[in-house]
Amino acid sequence: MACNRGVKEQEGPSAASAAPAPAAVARARAARPPRPRSRKGLGVRHLLKPCRFLAAVQRANARVREAGEATLVAALAAAQKESERENEVVADVCGGWKSEDGSLNCGYSSIRGRRVNMEDFYDIKSSRVDDKQINFFGVFDGHGGTHAAGYLKQHLFENLLKHPAFIGDTKSAMSQSYKKTDADFLDTEGNIHVGVGSTASTAVLIGNHLYVANVGDSRAVLSKAGKAIALSDDHKPNRSDEQKRIEDAGGVVVWSGTWRVGGILAMSRAFGNRLLKQFVVADPEIQDLEIDGDMEFLILASDGLWDVVPNEHAVAFVKDEDSPEAAARKLTEIAFRRGSTDNITCIVVEFCHDKMVDGSPPSTNKS
Repeated sequence: MACNRGVKEQEGPSAASAAPAPAAVARARAARPPRPRSRKGLGVRHLLKPCRFLAAVQRANARVREAGEATLVAALAAAQKESERENEVVADVCGGWKSEDGSLNCGYSSIRGRRVNMEDFYDIKSSRVDDKQINFFGVFDGHGGTHAAGYLKQHLFENLLKHPAFIGDTKSAMSQSYKKTDADFLDTEGNIHVGVGSTASTAVLIGNHLYVANVGDSRAVLSKAGKAIALSDDHKPNRSDEQKRIEDAGGVVVWSGTWRVGGILAMSRAFGNRLLKQFVVADPEIQDLEIDGDMEFLILASDGLWDVVPNEHAVAFVKDEDSPEAAARKLTEIAFRRGSTDNITCIVVEFCHDKMVDGSPPSTNKS
């Protein structure tokens, strides 16, 4: 017991000395030198930092101004280029043709317009069968590519001329030849260009007899005694008889920006278009008539013209020009300036009645 008490007595003073008194701690703290405050607390900044910051802001603003100016310059340049194009329409192809006997005077004009690619074709040919003068005129408006329209230019009139009943039963020969040309094209293309197709607005003159055949939404318009007479009816999917034919065949006509077969094609008849062939046929609608003294001229054109120029306007514009060539060029220019977004192709055929006789001499080809 005595020993233990001795130890405790020794430990007591030692523990007390290890924990200084509060007064001593306070005196020690008061004796310490003051700590310097942080620069952040004092609000001190490097003298160059504001200058650097302002310079960075100025550089950023300059870049924004430069980008804005570049964008503005580019936009103005594009607008100027479009304005120049609108004001200076130059036909990609234009010209005139006249039969050797002088019975027909023709002008043609074909422009790419606002489309990226040119898919329109045209054809003008002359031949002689059984001592009869034959003249061919055609406008072919391709879609999905140029293959179908180009094929028609090369083979359609050739197949018609080869038909054994061409002279004796011209309407039947045209119908059969057009369907054969369509079948030949599909066989040639196979499954390569299944969405490629073309319209065909065509006129065949045998002596003084006129046949007009149409497949698709290109159009033929006759000027007779100063009045516009449509010789074809556009093959549109919403045309009542065409819609019925398509639906009877199991197809559908739906609205997708415009009326379309199966929601895809904006015309109800065409050459090609393998995927829609069950509904989109190449059977031509044919008009035939004798050319008389009241018939002044015939206009064949793709829908790039007819979308913005009514039949009556087209006839009036042609009558104001001195020649079919000038008239054809005028029509394409007017269609472009009226905002046509398609390729624009037209042929104007003037009838020279004093020289038009059956069995006229052969003339040259132009295509």
